[in-house]
Amino acid sequence: MIRTIYLHGFASSPKSRKAQYFLEHIPDLFVPDLNQEDFGKLTVSRQIEQVRELLIEPSYIIGSSLGGLTAALLAEKYPELIKKIVLMAPAFQFTKNWRKRLGEKNLGHWQRTDALPIYHYSYQKEISLHYEFFRDAEALSEYEFQNQVPTLILHGNNDETVPISVSEDYAHNRDWVKFIALDSDHSLGDRLPELFAESQAFLSDN
Repeated sequence: MIRTIYLHGFASSPKSRKAQYFLEHIPDLFVPDLNQEDFGKLTVSRQIEQVRELLIEPSYIIGSSLGGLTAALLAEKYPELIKKIVLMAPAFQFTKNWRKRLGEKNLGHWQRTDALPIYHYSYQKEISLHYEFFRDAEALSEYEFQNQVPTLILHGNNDETVPISVSEDYAHNRDWVKFIALDSDHSLGDRLPELFAESQAFLSDN
């Protein structure tokens, strides 16, 4: 029996629309809350450690955005425990976009104050995120992915949060990666049936 784990995105939760849709169609799907009731102290490394404890048997991982980056890093670190991964608009190289969007002045202010207001979509309020989130993510942003865990990437060609080019670059020259571009935005919320169908077909294909 292979366990399936779903990792939600940044400033989201297991109650997100995509997570709930997959949960409706995969009743035994495990959807951990990556906020851990302390979103302000979130880091990608913390997510990796949290999910690592759940890998008690061979698993598939489905990850959305930052959850997708986490899934890819887990597959790299623990290939013996992860059979396949599905990445939806994975947040590869996202700190480059953050650095460009925030600018060096605002990044410096964030580092000095250790607080950046982030609107959390599930909590429906702003929460201060500490600077270690960016420092940790930037340290992982140049990670060289080499392990050949079968991977499906689904990415919207109108994604303004994580450019589709980062997924195209990741899939290039990686024969174990199947890449599908969808006519959608970062949320992929208007393509839920297709997301599930492609994921199910990929995970069930032996």
